[in-house]
Amino acid sequence: MTTIRRSAPFIALLLILGLLITFLQLESQPSRIPILPTGNAQQGVEVFFTSPNQSSSLRGGPDAALAQAIESARYSVDMAIYKLDLWSIRDALIAAHRQGVDVRLVVESDYFDEPEVQALVAAGIEVQEDQREALMHHKFTVIDRYEVWTGSMNYSVNGAYRHDNNLLRVRSAEVAANYTREFEEMFQEGRFGAISRSDTPYPISEVGQQRVGVYFSPDDDVIMQLLDLIQNATTSIDMLAFSLTSDPLGAELLQAHASGVKVRLVVEKDQAGNSGSEVAQLQDAGVALRLDGNPNSMHHKVILIDGGTVVTGSYNFSRSAEDFNDENVIILHNPELAADYLVEFNRIYDQAR
Repeated sequence: MTTIRRSAPFIALLLILGLLITFLQLESQPSRIPILPTGNAQQGVEVFFTSPNQSSSLRGGPDAALAQAIESARYSVDMAIYKLDLWSIRDALIAAHRQGVDVRLVVESDYFDEPEVQALVAAGIEVQEDQREALMHHKFTVIDRYEVWTGSMNYSVNGAYRHDNNLLRVRSAEVAANYTREFEEMFQEGRFGAISRSDTPYPISEVGQQRVGVYFSPDDDVIMQLLDLIQNATTSIDMLAFSLTSDPLGAELLQAHASGVKVRLVVEKDQAGNSGSEVAQLQDAGVALRLDGNPNSMHHKVILIDGGTVVTGSYNFSRSAEDFNDENVIILHNPELAADYLVEFNRIYDQAR
């Protein structure tokens, strides 16, 4: 038997060549920079908050995390979005489509002609518009029928980089089934607004042993859920409102304040003087209500109850949201998540006037 002896320099050369080949293979793969939530990941729930006017490059906001999740989809991406003009989301959707993922969208007709939406259509992605006067105001994405992204943030440059917004990620098959049913109702059946069905399969479910409620307007009587939460508050109600024109909500907030519950609100300054606004009567009653300090918009729709329950979604606190628009609200009984939202509330409250 012949023994082949290799010199040390030869072996070193082989090692160097192996390392070079590995490096080139890694460089050829698409770069995936880990995106971390502003809040803490817990029990299948993460929250991302915008940092208005902090990024001149318009990169690295909450949209980066959503785009990364879309690019990682294996089977399906269903998106219902009021306004879409972010290139990050456009590119992620097209990339997923080209990888064989079933990508479908429902959009508000007012923004169907946005170049980014038309680029999706040109790429072969099916996009449905609502074609009616009331708004398709949703801002949600369902990935692989398991992962839901929702909150107040439109998938727009303003929404992600100039406005105060939240983007919530929930991993739950039951929560995803709720949003998928709402999506199919619009995409497949053409049911919007008043002809929507009250058929949410799991209005109440659990995510990491924490109770979660999911409701859609105008079919699920959202206002009654909100009034019940406010009526049962015992210590505190903290609220971020882009719009506050709901008479029932205004009345219940006044009652809570009168009964000794600590009520604090921040309302978008440009909406505070609108017809039907509840702002003046709440201030006159001594409620701690401030107008936001963002030079653009404070776009949140958030209620925090007793430091342990979070309400968020697309639903403005108005009659239009309750009776006419297509909207969603998610209620999470989760003290750790509420603590993250309370940090955001206090930041905005301290900047408000």
